[in-house]
Formats: sequence, C-alpha cells, structure tokens
Amino acid sequence: MTTIKKFLIFANYLPHVLNFRGKLLASIAQLGYEIHVVAPALEDYVTDHNTLKDLGYHVHQIAMQPVGTNPVKDIKTLLASYQILNKIKPQYVLAYTIKPVVYGTLAAWLAKVPYRFVLISGLGYTFQQVEETNKRSVFQRFVHTLYQQALARASKIFFQNKDDLNLFKKLNIFKPIIPTVVVNGSGVDLYDFEVMPLPKDESGNVKLSFLLIARLLKDKGIVEYVEASKQIKKEYPDAEFHLVGSMDENPAAIEKAQLDQWIAEGDIIYWGELKDVRPAIAASSVYVLPSYREGTSRSVLEAMSMGRAIITTDAPGCRETVVSGKNGYLVPVQAINELTDAMRQFIEHPNLCEQMGLASRNIAVDKYDVKKVNTQMIAEMGLG
Repeated sequence: MTTIKKFLIFANYLPHVLNFRGKLLASIAQLGYEIHVVAPALEDYVTDHNTLKDLGYHVHQIAMQPVGTNPVKDIKTLLASYQILNKIKPQYVLAYTIKPVVYGTLAAWLAKVPYRFVLISGLGYTFQQVEETNKRSVFQRFVHTLYQQALARASKIFFQNKDDLNLFKKLNIFKPIIPTVVVNGSGVDLYDFEVMPLPKDESGNVKLSFLLIARLLKDKGIVEYVEASKQIKKEYPDAEFHLVGSMDENPAAIEKAQLDQWIAEGDIIYWGELKDVRPAIAASSVYVLPSYREGTSRSVLEAMSMGRAIITTDAPGCRETVVSGKNGYLVPVQAINELTDAMRQFIEHPNLCEQMGLASRNIAVDKYDVKKVNTQMIAEMGLG
C-alpha cells in the first residue's frame, strides 16, 4: 500500500497563504504531495477558503488569537493543533508567523511529525529595540522563551535575511545544532508582476507619485512617510503620496482617527486594502518603505519587479533590496529629513525613476525570482 505524502502549512491569516505561499504550495503539490492548510477564522475569508479548496487543498479551522497572549486560549490552540496533526499525520510541517511557529511546531513535535520546518518571515514588535539596546522587557523574554521551546523541536529554520539569523543567534533563541538557511524572502512572480510604464502627467512628464504598501503600523514607517509628504508638498504641491494597507489590531497600529485626518488634510491618497496591488504600483513612479525592520518585504519585491525605483531604510530585511544609488536610496530608520531628501532626488531628477526602476527589475530577476526561492526551499526541506 502506497503512503500518501502529506505537507501541512500553519498560518495565522488565511489570505496570506495564497498571496505569500501560493506558488510554493503549488510547486509542492506538483511533486505529488497532498496539501493541508491550517488557519483561524475561515468563515471571514470565504473566497480564499473556496479558492484553496478548488485547488484540491484541505483546509482546517483552528482557534487562534492573531495577537495578544491569553494562556488559556493559547493552550487550547496548542491542543487543537495537536489534534489536527494527529488526525492528518503529515510527514512535513511548515509554520510561519509567531503563533503558528510556537504552537504549530510544538504540536508537530508532540504528534511525532518527522520533519518540522520553521520560516521566520519577520520579527515584529516583540523584537523591537532589542538589537540596539540589548535589553528585553519581561514580555519580550517570555515570547523569546516560547520561540526557544519551539525552535528546539524544529528540523530546520528558514530566515529571510542574515540580520534576523544573527539576532536569533545573539539572543540564544535556537540551539547551534539546529540547521538554518537564509532565503531571499518569499520571492516574486516575475510574470504576474511585469514591468509597467511610469505614469505621466498632462505634459507627458513622469508623474511625481510615491507609494507605500503596508499594514498600517507605526513600525512600517507610516508616520515618517506622511511627515515627509507634508514637507515635499510645501515645495511641490502636485506631488502625490499614495498609501495602501489595512487597519490592524497590533499594539503598534495607526489609529483610524489619525488616518482620517491625514486623508482629510490631503497628506495622502488612501486606497484601503487591495487584493491586487498592481494597479497601485502602476500608478506610482517611486516605491517607498520606511520600515523599522522586515523579513524581506514582499511589496518591495513586487514594486521592483514592475520596474519601480525604491526608497527604503538601512534596516534588516530592507537594505538587502537596494543598492543605494543604483536602484534607489537607503535612508536611516525614523529619519524624516533624509527620507524627504531621497524623495526630492526623484522630483528634481525624474530620469532616475526609469533608470533606477530598470535596475530594480534586473535585481528582481537575478535574486528574487519566486521560482528560484521555492526551488531552494523545496530542496532544503527534502521534498524533491
């Protein structure tokens, strides 16, 4: 009797499964694996749920708080994860984002899943300022201890940049005997995100249009982006500053009243949350991400693939995407004046938009092609 090969992925937000891991799962399915997806709140994302089912994947509901720590609820998440895994009996499990990593990996170990993989796709507020101050709050120590317990049971850990790997080493969050691999983010589909012509104004010149796509969190640099827009608009009133992203329950979230004020005062043009960000990227001439830290930003890779110059921070997960002066500019974290100066370069020298945008596309092709990234991950997981 032939054993069915099963691959299971743990996520904390169902829409991101297709958006960020869809190509990876498709490649694994083509290798003959039965795909299982575990995520919370399926009833809130009916379209995504149905799309996954139409692909032949098995989708499982789990009770999980996306943010916050409630010991009782988190223990229930761990137990529910174990029950799902014990029933499915997959040979391979991949978990990403904090709660799936912690509780999914521990449950996989308890359920005796042979191969347990972790993807560190970003560190979030539980690691903020730790690198700079070398100090951790009680809450941060608690979260890091949870990581330690889970990663001690991992077969291999994937990081999306070397800075995150080195920080985990410095904090002793995983044992040196656990294998680690650094991959180039989640990759980008070069065919879905083709080069698009730069937007033009009524005179046929490159339009002064900047764009930021991110969850509306302070640590994504939203406030710095808006403050820079205010400075630029004093000199160049026609410049446009677009913002795409969803409101969030995270402690670092931008308040709705603040967002409404920015919109009302004309500081930004707000698109809301988009399932397809390509129209927003096509309407921009420069992509901006003043984030404090990333795994590797998917939105930056998508903008690069579509031929857009990039302004981002000299921070982990951001600096890897830009060769300063070639495909954009790197600025210090939380540095509004430097961010404004970088924007001004494109306004005063609009030919840089096309020149650096083409360089971005070349870097995306060479380094961030999703096929290359997925091939590496599949090989490292021993799925081939």
